Amino acid sequence: MEVYKFGGASVKSAEAVKNLVSIIQKTTNKELLIVISAMGKITDKLEKLATAYVFGQDDTHELLDEVKAYHFNILNELFPDHTQPVYDEIANTFVEIEWLLEEEANDAPDYIYDQIVSIGELLSTKIVAAYLNEQGVAATWVDARNFIKTDNSYKEGKVDWDKTAAEIQKHLVPVLGKTIAVTQGFIGSTSENFTTTLGREGSDYSAAIFCSCLDATALTIWKDVPGVLNADPKWFEQTERIPQLSYHDAIELTYYGATVIHPKTIKPLQNKNIPLFVRSFIAPDGEGTEINSTHSVLPVASFIFKVNQVLISILPKDFSFIIEENLSDIFNLFHKHKVKVNTMLNSALSFSVSVDHDEEKITNLINELSQLYKVKYNKGLELVTIRYYNQETIDRVTVNKDILLEVKSRHTCQIVMKDKPKFE
Repeated sequence: MEVYKFGGASVKSAEAVKNLVSIIQKTTNKELLIVISAMGKITDKLEKLATAYVFGQDDTHELLDEVKAYHFNILNELFPDHTQPVYDEIANTFVEIEWLLEEEANDAPDYIYDQIVSIGELLSTKIVAAYLNEQGVAATWVDARNFIKTDNSYKEGKVDWDKTAAEIQKHLVPVLGKTIAVTQGFIGSTSENFTTTLGREGSDYSAAIFCSCLDATALTIWKDVPGVLNADPKWFEQTERIPQLSYHDAIELTYYGATVIHPKTIKPLQNKNIPLFVRSFIAPDGEGTEINSTHSVLPVASFIFKVNQVLISILPKDFSFIIEENLSDIFNLFHKHKVKVNTMLNSALSFSVSVDHDEEKITNLINELSQLYKVKYNKGLELVTIRYYNQETIDRVTVNKDILLEVKSRHTCQIVMKDKPKFE
């Protein structure tokens, strides 16, 4: 029993869907669960739609029409015969959102977000399942909301593992004994059967949940890169594929911001000692990367860049020491405003952190911090994390940079920096 996960880039067009099906046709697995994200950048479009609806903007139907046109264009290429049942299935999925948009937005924004944004995965999986069957691959579409059970934390649903495992064993295992199953990433449901989402980019996590509850032999995540690379090609001209890395290193890299795998993905797999393979849907015969229980260290230094950072420095107004009580208050405020700390440094008189720039969250956080502390901050910064660093790797990324903060541990170095000023 294996699980394959395909992201938005792997189903962004009719050609991409055909490529996915060709990968499935080559597999020899008798039992396979396929977890699929929304197509292309549809989640972004649906987020805009949800925001427009909540704030009563005039372009909600225009945004929905764009999403509909995108999917029906793909349908037209995959299924020239418009009498195929999948056309009605996709149309009916959109009807649910059309009904919602006819009413005023009276529910909580996070609840509305989940009801609207979740249709991206429903649409993509219905199209892929239909095309698999069209091409002679027996596949059954199943609704992830029937299996992934969460609390009522909309936009960030917390999984009820006991209920989820019970539903998967009772209702999904029998399906997998007969055909390939196609389901959604990112989504779940509450005990009242309201749709929830697991957090942005949460489809990898969904796949890991299914793997754990099914005791799968492996999870393969299909990406547009040849495996886990030691740096993002956006920032480095030369990168190296890492053939194998440990669960520990994978957790460290994802925690610090590596985007190839969702941060929550690794732990459920590590608990069951299930290997994770990262492979390329562009070159599916490539070796990729295996993440497992190995104790070997990375063969090369790995670099993770995060841009648009804010460095916040917090100081007592009376020049007293920063002590445990202060830190407890500070962290409670960060938690309250849902601001995640990317790196931190504590000294006798100050506590400094680097965080992602979210204008509303950061403004509210700083305003509340300023009631008790003196607060300084810098915007527009970069954070680079180097796993298995040395001075050469540090020098490589700090050329023409002013370093504002540097934190080192045994294996990891984090540097908050900005471009040096340019003088004519």
